[in-house]
Amino acid sequence: MLLDATDAQLVLVDYQIRLMPVMWEAEAVTANAVRLGELARLMAVPVWGTEQNPSGLGPNLPSIKALCGNTLSKMQFSAVEEGLGEWLRPPSKPPAGNARSLPKHLQKPLGGPPPRNTVVIAGCETHICLLQTAFDLLEDEFEVWVVTDACTSRTERNRDAAFDRLAGAGAELVTTEMVAFEWLRSAEHPAFKAVQALMK
Repeated sequence: MLLDATDAQLVLVDYQIRLMPVMWEAEAVTANAVRLGELARLMAVPVWGTEQNPSGLGPNLPSIKALCGNTLSKMQFSAVEEGLGEWLRPPSKPPAGNARSLPKHLQKPLGGPPPRNTVVIAGCETHICLLQTAFDLLEDEFEVWVVTDACTSRTERNRDAAFDRLAGAGAELVTTEMVAFEWLRSAEHPAFKAVQALMK
């Protein structure tokens, strides 16, 4: 099973200015998160951010925040508990008027883009906010893909323990380059050269 850019959304979890200095391999992780956000823009994939207790931990790094269409401030560790699920899968609007009274060929379709049920997620801390958000997304029947080289915790052991639990729960573990080239699928894709330059 490969990732499909037309069915995907990207969630960047808690890359906050007061949190990142104590994260393991923070510089490399941040660089990959920025690559993911830029890649998503090239591929027309929606990007969402979250910030845990921003009054205490500060906002997301400017390089991350600039890539997110919207950023959810939260106090719960799981962003789903604070409404992320409704952002990712907005409730459908009921048809206006008495649609049953019209013949089928005259009824207007509800419109709007089809739902994107695949969530590509990265962030920190992997074993707390990312893990709890991912578990809730899985429970809400999203396909969850965790980008391992764009995730971190204060310690490598905590991060890796989270990866074990996430894989066991049904999340797919991938890397930034895997996401990039699965979204592209072909060297003939119009964004291929731009993505290739981004990955170098």
